[in-house]
Amino acid sequence: MREKYGKEVEFVVVYIAEAHAIDSAWPMLNGPLLEEPETLEERIANAGKCAVGLELKDFLTVVDGIDDKVMRSYQSWPDRLYLVGIDGKIAYKGGKGPFDFKPEQLDAAIAKELAAIEAAKQADPETADRLIQLFS
Repeated sequence: MREKYGKEVEFVVVYIAEAHAIDSAWPMLNGPLLEEPETLEERIANAGKCAVGLELKDFLTVVDGIDDKVMRSYQSWPDRLYLVGIDGKIAYKGGKGPFDFKPEQLDAAIAKELAAIEAAKQADPETADRLIQLFS
């Protein structure tokens, strides 16, 4: 999808609590070996290790605070796919991953959002351009 939409959509990884920390109930020993962080600095370091280890280093990665506010707000543990529309609202909320990922649904939601943006440009180019600038 990134290859398909990468010039029109910004893909962002939001690193939250570590799902497979070696000191957790579900350790994963075949990926980056990480402990659950106790500080924001440790979480940032873990995010960097995961970005490299999971080959996500070309994606913009942001890190949830150690208070897990983003994770709780988006109900995103262990992981979840979202699409934020041009208006700043959630345009797609996928099921909890990895077992309930439905990439074809995200693809359809992206296509729908891009079509709506194009229709807005055709109907009222000036307003559409202001919206795009406002939310870019």
